[in-house]
Amino acid sequence: MPTALDVIYASAPTDVVLIRTLEILVPGEDPIRVCNGFEDIEATLEDDSTVTFTAGNLVIDLPEKNDTGKQALKFGLWNATGDAQAAVVAALEASTGTEIIYREFDSSDLTAPASQPLLFTLVGGSFEGIEVQLEASYYDILNTAWPRERYTQNNAPGLAYL
Repeated sequence: MPTALDVIYASAPTDVVLIRTLEILVPGEDPIRVCNGFEDIEATLEDDSTVTFTAGNLVIDLPEKNDTGKQALKFGLWNATGDAQAAVVAALEASTGTEIIYREFDSSDLTAPASQPLLFTLVGGSFEGIEVQLEASYYDILNTAWPRERYTQNNAPGLAYL
């Protein structure tokens, strides 16, 4: 049974639009929620909470589906307000990771995301006038330690005698 998202991708119906949204979760700040389009939308998230996404000129470059180990989401937002710029600067300077959640909604059904949300971590960004350009990535598999469990004296006491 095809999903609503499959129908949108396959047939491009004229009465249904794919709405792309970003939720930027800056530690210690209110979440920034932006959607592409000209009208704010109220949508229900996967945890059944209803939130408002602010309309904006949002350009999103999704990562390629490949095995390079470094996949990045790049997005730009035009006409960013001073509050949004201050929150993004705080996110870039934060010592803890800033999460970005990418969701797609079907314009005819805003009761749930049309596909599984993608979770990214903010890795960089820049400002040029009223334009904000940010880069976020998936889990960094190339810089992950192997084996993941490190053997220390706490979990392997025999190491003290080697």
